[in-house]
Amino acid sequence: MVDLNDKTVATNRRARHEYDILDTWEAGLVLQGSEVKSLRESKVQIAESYVRSEGSELWLIGLHINPYSKTGNLATGHEPDQPRKLLMHRKEINQIIDRIDRDGLTVIPLKLYFSKGRAKIEIALARGRRLHDKRQAIAKRESQRETERSLARNQRNRTQ
Repeated sequence: MVDLNDKTVATNRRARHEYDILDTWEAGLVLQGSEVKSLRESKVQIAESYVRSEGSELWLIGLHINPYSKTGNLATGHEPDQPRKLLMHRKEINQIIDRIDRDGLTVIPLKLYFSKGRAKIEIALARGRRLHDKRQAIAKRESQRETERSLARNQRNRTQ
C-alpha cells in the first residue's frame, strides 16, 4: 500500500557519478517546524552536503533549507545552513564511524524524503572516484546498454 505522505523531496544525482556507493542507511533528522514546512515545499539543496562525525554523533553539514516562504516574521524562522543531527540506532552510528576511521571513507546523502509523515534521509558510505574511474564506469554502462539493445532487437526479429 502506498502512503500518500511518502514523497521524495530532493536527490543527490551527482553522488552516484562521483562516488562508489558501498553501503546505505536511512536516518531521521532533527528539524524545526519551519524547516519541515520548507521541505514540504521542496525548498532544499542537497548536492553539496556531507555527513561528519563529532564524538559519537553524526551531523549533516551543508544541507541548505530555504526559510519558509509564508512566515510573516523572519525572526521565527531557521538558519538555512545550520548543521543538523542525524537520528540512527547507536549500533549503526558506531559501525559508520568505525568504517570512516578505519577505511577513510566518506558519508554522503543520496535522497531526502518523507516516510509516514517524517523527514528521512538516505545516507551512503562511499569512496570517491578518480577521473579514469568515472570514465570506466560510463564506458561500462554504455556497453551494457548497447548489449541490452541488441538482445532486444534480436528478440523482436525472432518473434516477427
